[in-house]
Formats: sequence, C-alpha cells, structure tokens
Amino acid sequence: MHLYGSITALATPFTAAGDIDFDAWTRLIDRQIAGGSRGIVVAGSTGEAAALSDPEFSSLLAAAVAQVAGRMVVLAGTGQSNTAKTIAQTGLAAAGGADAALVVTPPYVRPTQEGLVAHYRAVAEHGGLPVVLYNVPGRTGCDLLPSTVAQLCRHPGIVGLKEARGDRERWEALCPLAGDDFALLSGDDPTFVGAILGGARGVISVASNVVPGTFSRLCELAAAGEASAAQALEAPLLELYDFLGIEPNPIPVKALLSRFGIGHGLRLPLLTLSPGHNARADAMAALCQQIEHPRP
Repeated sequence: MHLYGSITALATPFTAAGDIDFDAWTRLIDRQIAGGSRGIVVAGSTGEAAALSDPEFSSLLAAAVAQVAGRMVVLAGTGQSNTAKTIAQTGLAAAGGADAALVVTPPYVRPTQEGLVAHYRAVAEHGGLPVVLYNVPGRTGCDLLPSTVAQLCRHPGIVGLKEARGDRERWEALCPLAGDDFALLSGDDPTFVGAILGGARGVISVASNVVPGTFSRLCELAAAGEASAAQALEAPLLELYDFLGIEPNPIPVKALLSRFGIGHGLRLPLLTLSPGHNARADAMAALCQQIEHPRP
C-alpha cells in the first residue's frame, strides 16, 4: 500500500431526481485520472456517506473500482459511531474491491483515547482491509492525539493517517511517526503544502474535485522540496479555499461541480448553496478552469 500525492475525497453526484448519477460519477473519476491523482476516496464525508444506503455504497464503490482498474488507489469511507458497525462497513468495502478503508474517529460518541486504540485495532484486525486513520475533530467531537497515533501506527493493519488539523504543533508531533509502512496525509487543503514540505506524503483533498491537475502538481513540487514553486502555484487557490468553507462541506464544492455538468444538488438535511453565493460560485468555477487550463 503506497499512499502519496493527491488523493481526492470524491463528492457523490446525484441526478435532479435525487438518485446517484453514475454517468456523472464516471466523468468525475475520469477527471481525476486525467489530472494525475494518485487515489480517490469513495463515500467519505465529502461523498455524503451518511446519506447513502448500503446498496448505494456498494454500487458506487464497484463502479469506481471497475473504472480505475488499478490505475490509482481506491479508499472507501467506512467509519461509523460504533465499532461493530465500522467493521461491517469495512467488510462491505473489502467485498467491493477497495484497496483500503478510511476510518474516521467515531462521530458524536466521543470515546477516550484508550477507546480509540481499541476501536482501531479491532477494525484493523477484523475489517478485512488496511486502515487509514482519519482525524477531523471539528466534525466528530473527538481528537485523535499524536500519542495515540504512536500506539497505532506500527500495527501491521494500519497504514496511514489523514490529519485534518493544520496547526504546526500537531504536524511537528506527528512527523516522527511516519515510515515506509505508515503514511501521513494532510486532510486540510489550505495547509497541505506546508505539511508535505514538513514530511507528510500527500493530501486527501476536497478542492482536488475541481482542480485535480493542479493538486497533483502541487504535491509533486512540495515532495521535491520546491517550496517557492509550490507556493507560487498555490497562490491563486487561496480564494478557492475560502469559498469552499463558505458553507458546510460538500455544499460549495458540489455547487462548483454542478457548473461543470457533474451532479445536481445534495440530500437532506444538506441544501444546495445559498442563492446569495451564486455569483461567487460562478466566479470560482471560472477561476478553477483558468487554474487547471491556463492559456499560454
């Protein structure tokens, strides 16, 4: 399992009637392949996993695995608020051909650090897939501390960490834990370049849904230590990062994708982008096109 570079947390496109739009799903994945992404996440939080039925989860994953055909890593979001349910969902992902499971800390229930160790070890030993830990305390109410990661990172079934906290102190504590068998991946678009320059191996990104080629190049530059070139390439993206946080993820990114003909809306309780932001969304869609396909 070699996790590196730009990995996209895919949004799940729906038809106007609210069903999964598999034609749009195919086109979204094609954009990732063409852009040089090194992996995709199916049914993560950006993919509205909580709004998908198990048959939909399996169908999305099967379509992605078939289309990718080994050209990039396919991760499946399988984290639940309960360990037994997480193991079951991970088993479903294994049966569908995923390469690894992206397992968020159990949302809402707020386990202790000892509980997190027991949870992740159980999933790694019984879920049937390599596990990538996922820490995003702003969404889950639970922070996976570096000392806890240190207890988990040498487990043979745990192969990486997506860390969504972008503060410098967190990365300074995590970077010594990285190794050939344990990949550190940023989960915070605005700070991922600095994380890779400091020792992370890549990013699991929302923004790369709409600018996959740019993110692939940024990862290459940062991994090569070319800080000035990476920062220059990233500068036009700062406005995009701000827009993607204007309403809860994945509302803004799906507004952009819809302007590229990929998908129609979200599932309740999420609503489409507030009308007052539509003009800005139009401008951001144009910016994405300009960044991805600059004119000579």
